Amino acid sequence: MRFGKKLRNSVYPPWKGEYMDYAKLKAMLREDEDDPTWTEEDENRFCDETLNVQLEKVAAFQASTFKALEEKASKCGEKLRDLAPEEGAPKGDITTGRFKEIEDELDAITNETKELKKYSNLNYTGFLKIVKKHDRKRGNHYKIRPMVQLRLSRRPFNSEQSYAPLLNKLSMMYYVVRQQLDEGNEATLTSNSDAQSQTQNGQRYTAYKFWVHMDNLLEVRTFILRRLPVLVYSEQSSKGIDSQGDPTLNSLYFDNLDFSLYNQKVDRQVDTSSIRIRWAGQLNSNPELIIEQKIIHENGTSEEKKFTLKEKYIQPFIKGEYKMEKSIQKMERQGQPATKVEEFKNTVESCQKFILENDLQPVLRASYTRTAFQKPQEDKVRISIDTSLAFIREDSIDADRPCRNPGSWHRLDVDNSAMEYPFPNINQGEISRFPHAVLEIKVKEDGSMKSPQWVEELMASHLVHKAPRFSKFVHGVATLFEDNVNNLPFWLSEVETDIRKEPQAAFEEEEARKAKRAENELVVGSFLGTSKPSSSFKPAVSSPLGKSYMQERMAAEERAGRRADFGKGKAKDNTDGPGESSSSGGYGTLSSVFPSFSLSRYAQKRREKNIPLPPGVMKPTQLIKDSGPLQVEPKVWLANERTFLKWQHICFLLGAFAIVLSNSAKNNNIALGMGITYLVVAIFAACWGFYMHRTRRDMIIARSGKDFDNMIGPMVVSFALMIALILNFFFKVCLSSSLLNLALTGTSIEQLLRGLMNTTQITRRLSWKAQTGKRSCFETIPTSTCKFGSVVCV
Repeated sequence: MRFGKKLRNSVYPPWKGEYMDYAKLKAMLREDEDDPTWTEEDENRFCDETLNVQLEKVAAFQASTFKALEEKASKCGEKLRDLAPEEGAPKGDITTGRFKEIEDELDAITNETKELKKYSNLNYTGFLKIVKKHDRKRGNHYKIRPMVQLRLSRRPFNSEQSYAPLLNKLSMMYYVVRQQLDEGNEATLTSNSDAQSQTQNGQRYTAYKFWVHMDNLLEVRTFILRRLPVLVYSEQSSKGIDSQGDPTLNSLYFDNLDFSLYNQKVDRQVDTSSIRIRWAGQLNSNPELIIEQKIIHENGTSEEKKFTLKEKYIQPFIKGEYKMEKSIQKMERQGQPATKVEEFKNTVESCQKFILENDLQPVLRASYTRTAFQKPQEDKVRISIDTSLAFIREDSIDADRPCRNPGSWHRLDVDNSAMEYPFPNINQGEISRFPHAVLEIKVKEDGSMKSPQWVEELMASHLVHKAPRFSKFVHGVATLFEDNVNNLPFWLSEVETDIRKEPQAAFEEEEARKAKRAENELVVGSFLGTSKPSSSFKPAVSSPLGKSYMQERMAAEERAGRRADFGKGKAKDNTDGPGESSSSGGYGTLSSVFPSFSLSRYAQKRREKNIPLPPGVMKPTQLIKDSGPLQVEPKVWLANERTFLKWQHICFLLGAFAIVLSNSAKNNNIALGMGITYLVVAIFAACWGFYMHRTRRDMIIARSGKDFDNMIGPMVVSFALMIALILNFFFKVCLSSSLLNLALTGTSIEQLLRGLMNTTQITRRLSWKAQTGKRSCFETIPTSTCKFGSVVCV
């Protein structure tokens, strides 16, 4: 079905005039005409209609409708607040009837929210479709798809995160209403739309998915490695640490020519299923092949059915010619329990029936390198990071140019040649490389256990980008088969954007989310009569992962600069907190080098007494950074030594220059004094270099988080040399000029030298050379006999 027809059939009648005019944009492209001319005026008209008219119309309607839904939800919340039960008051029929009315209102809001999400997704797909037509038909000089993707990524109308607050609020109110209507057995509170419940090996897990920018990948890995060890996959890798790297996994996904499994997964239909074949490493090394069927139920939970199969039986199993009889007979001969054999038989029949009924065939391969983290014999937290992710077409939809031989279940050109990432020999249109790493965190569901604190910190940090409901299968089909599908996932426009975030911005966003969640929980508690004042949310002072010492210092300096614009004498009792005042002094100032001399209110308060800790909080005897054995890389020690040697080099240069200058001065007191000055500067450089070498060595051993740079020593040496050069210039140039001026005015040079040098005798004779002959410089030279341009020789 073409997208234009699907758009007409999917229109929600009350909003008929608010959809994008896809037919108009398509007509502006003149796609059916053979006229090749496409002027700059045509381009401007099309871009203006697409971006400034249609996109703005859709975005404005979505924003106004979403705001109206939020207002309706708020009104329902006020009605529930009025119906909050009082202590000892029985629940009457009137109250029950009003709760049912509120439930009907919530159902209406929820249904309209679903329609709004469909509206957003349909228009989002329409914009991507029309700009792809533009770039293919009229894109010889202008490519606008990247620009439109950027504009769409900045619009919240198709973002999953924009709908999350409203859905969480509705979930809270549903929970309250059903509790009051005595439906507590069915009432479940699911306020986290970023998580997805999964069932594996009979255990339930809550799964969170994120994207990680490649610049942040190493930091994320090291953060996890401190808490969880790397999971060993095979016996070969367990024999030694360096025996094997991270395995390369391959997942071969199935679908039919209509991509019905893809559409069901994107539309989030009830009991949707997907099937794949998974193996590790190269196929020519005879790996274990696993067939997996993943089923997503109505409540959002998912379960997996899987079994192993040899490569030679894959194609017969897909065609329905092989039903795993040999494996079943082998299990029976081994005497395995009948329940286990029956369960295996049902799993095989279910997967094969699903393939045959839906006419499924391999269409997509996902190849990626996986690093898994998990404690041995413990599965409370399981983390995986997928890198080098590439999607490859495995279909035979085009009979004239199939990507895969229809008689084989996989691409022989890829597996027979043992291709590896980035698969350079595959055609550009048959492969899509994902630019980020995919992080998945699975936490075992336990009523008495919350997620570990470090997991919460990682998920809330700036290092990861939330990608709820991200699917490799959906993304691969959307990027490689865009012409065959009419529904695209909401995250597609975010792939090409920069997902890195500022640490402070990410921290503030997470704090706002926590505050909103605490407020919702408090409201639910007030409805149920179980609220406690102690459950109120208290924001943290700083992000555990988002700030470093340098960032806190720069932020404090920026705040200090802003406060200085209002006057130095203005008091700021309400703006200076402990987290700000601790580093309020600018770098290089007296307070930054010697904190004991700081005059800030925080420093004065700290010098007076220690800050009392809250009840139940104990001061740790050892910080986390100081735990474990000290491990310092050699380059850290060598860097400190190189800095020390540089200071000694400066000392030797200045000392040698000072000694040479002093030795050549003889009876010249000015040269002798300058030599002594340079020698003092050289001694200071040597002492400063040794002092900083020892100080930095102690900081390394103490694992200090402070910065190692210090500007005091370099500034002292620089200013001392500058002053010495100025004085040298003054004594040698300005003083000689003064002597010449005095000689020209008739002053006795002998008297001048005696006044300046006190009792020092002049052993060198000064002479005056004029046009009429030589005259002793100790004689008084009349002004009338001096001529311009005469020289005084010393």
